[in-house]
Amino acid sequence: MATDHIRYDVLARDALRGVLRKVLTDAAAHGLPGEHHFFITFVSKAEGVKLSSRLLAQYPEEMTIILQHQFWDLTVLEDRFEVGLSFGGIPERLVVPFSAIKSFLDPSVKFGLQFDTSDVAEVAPESLPAAPAPSAVAVPASAAEPAESAEEPAAPNQGGAEVVRLDRFRKK
Repeated sequence: MATDHIRYDVLARDALRGVLRKVLTDAAAHGLPGEHHFFITFVSKAEGVKLSSRLLAQYPEEMTIILQHQFWDLTVLEDRFEVGLSFGGIPERLVVPFSAIKSFLDPSVKFGLQFDTSDVAEVAPESLPAAPAPSAVAVPASAAEPAESAEEPAAPNQGGAEVVRLDRFRKK
């Protein structure tokens, strides 16, 4: 088996994160066009995630946010995005590194991205380990299942779609 010195998996993952970064940057600058809206699921305790202790207690593993009508101050940086949302009438500011994102879904056009976060380091109270970069795969929106949402129920899974893993196309 040949060794992949180029690391196509890392290049593909970074390219897909670039799509997410670009979409959020455009939404921050111009708002959401038409019926577009985003479900973003992320690891709550991943390094760099900033949530209030109230939200962390409510979503200790992962959290799905919806960017649609009521969000503000969306700021997109190279490694993360920040956004204001209201949870139970209480305004909150969230900071989410792109490396913590598990999935991105725009159900209005049936487009989704799913990222493998099995190797994302979680912040422990005693230490701050470095978070290795997860791999990513593109998935049809009907195959992505957003987790519990803070603003509205998750879109129903229409079923029948296949998740395509990038590893399938690599020579073994």
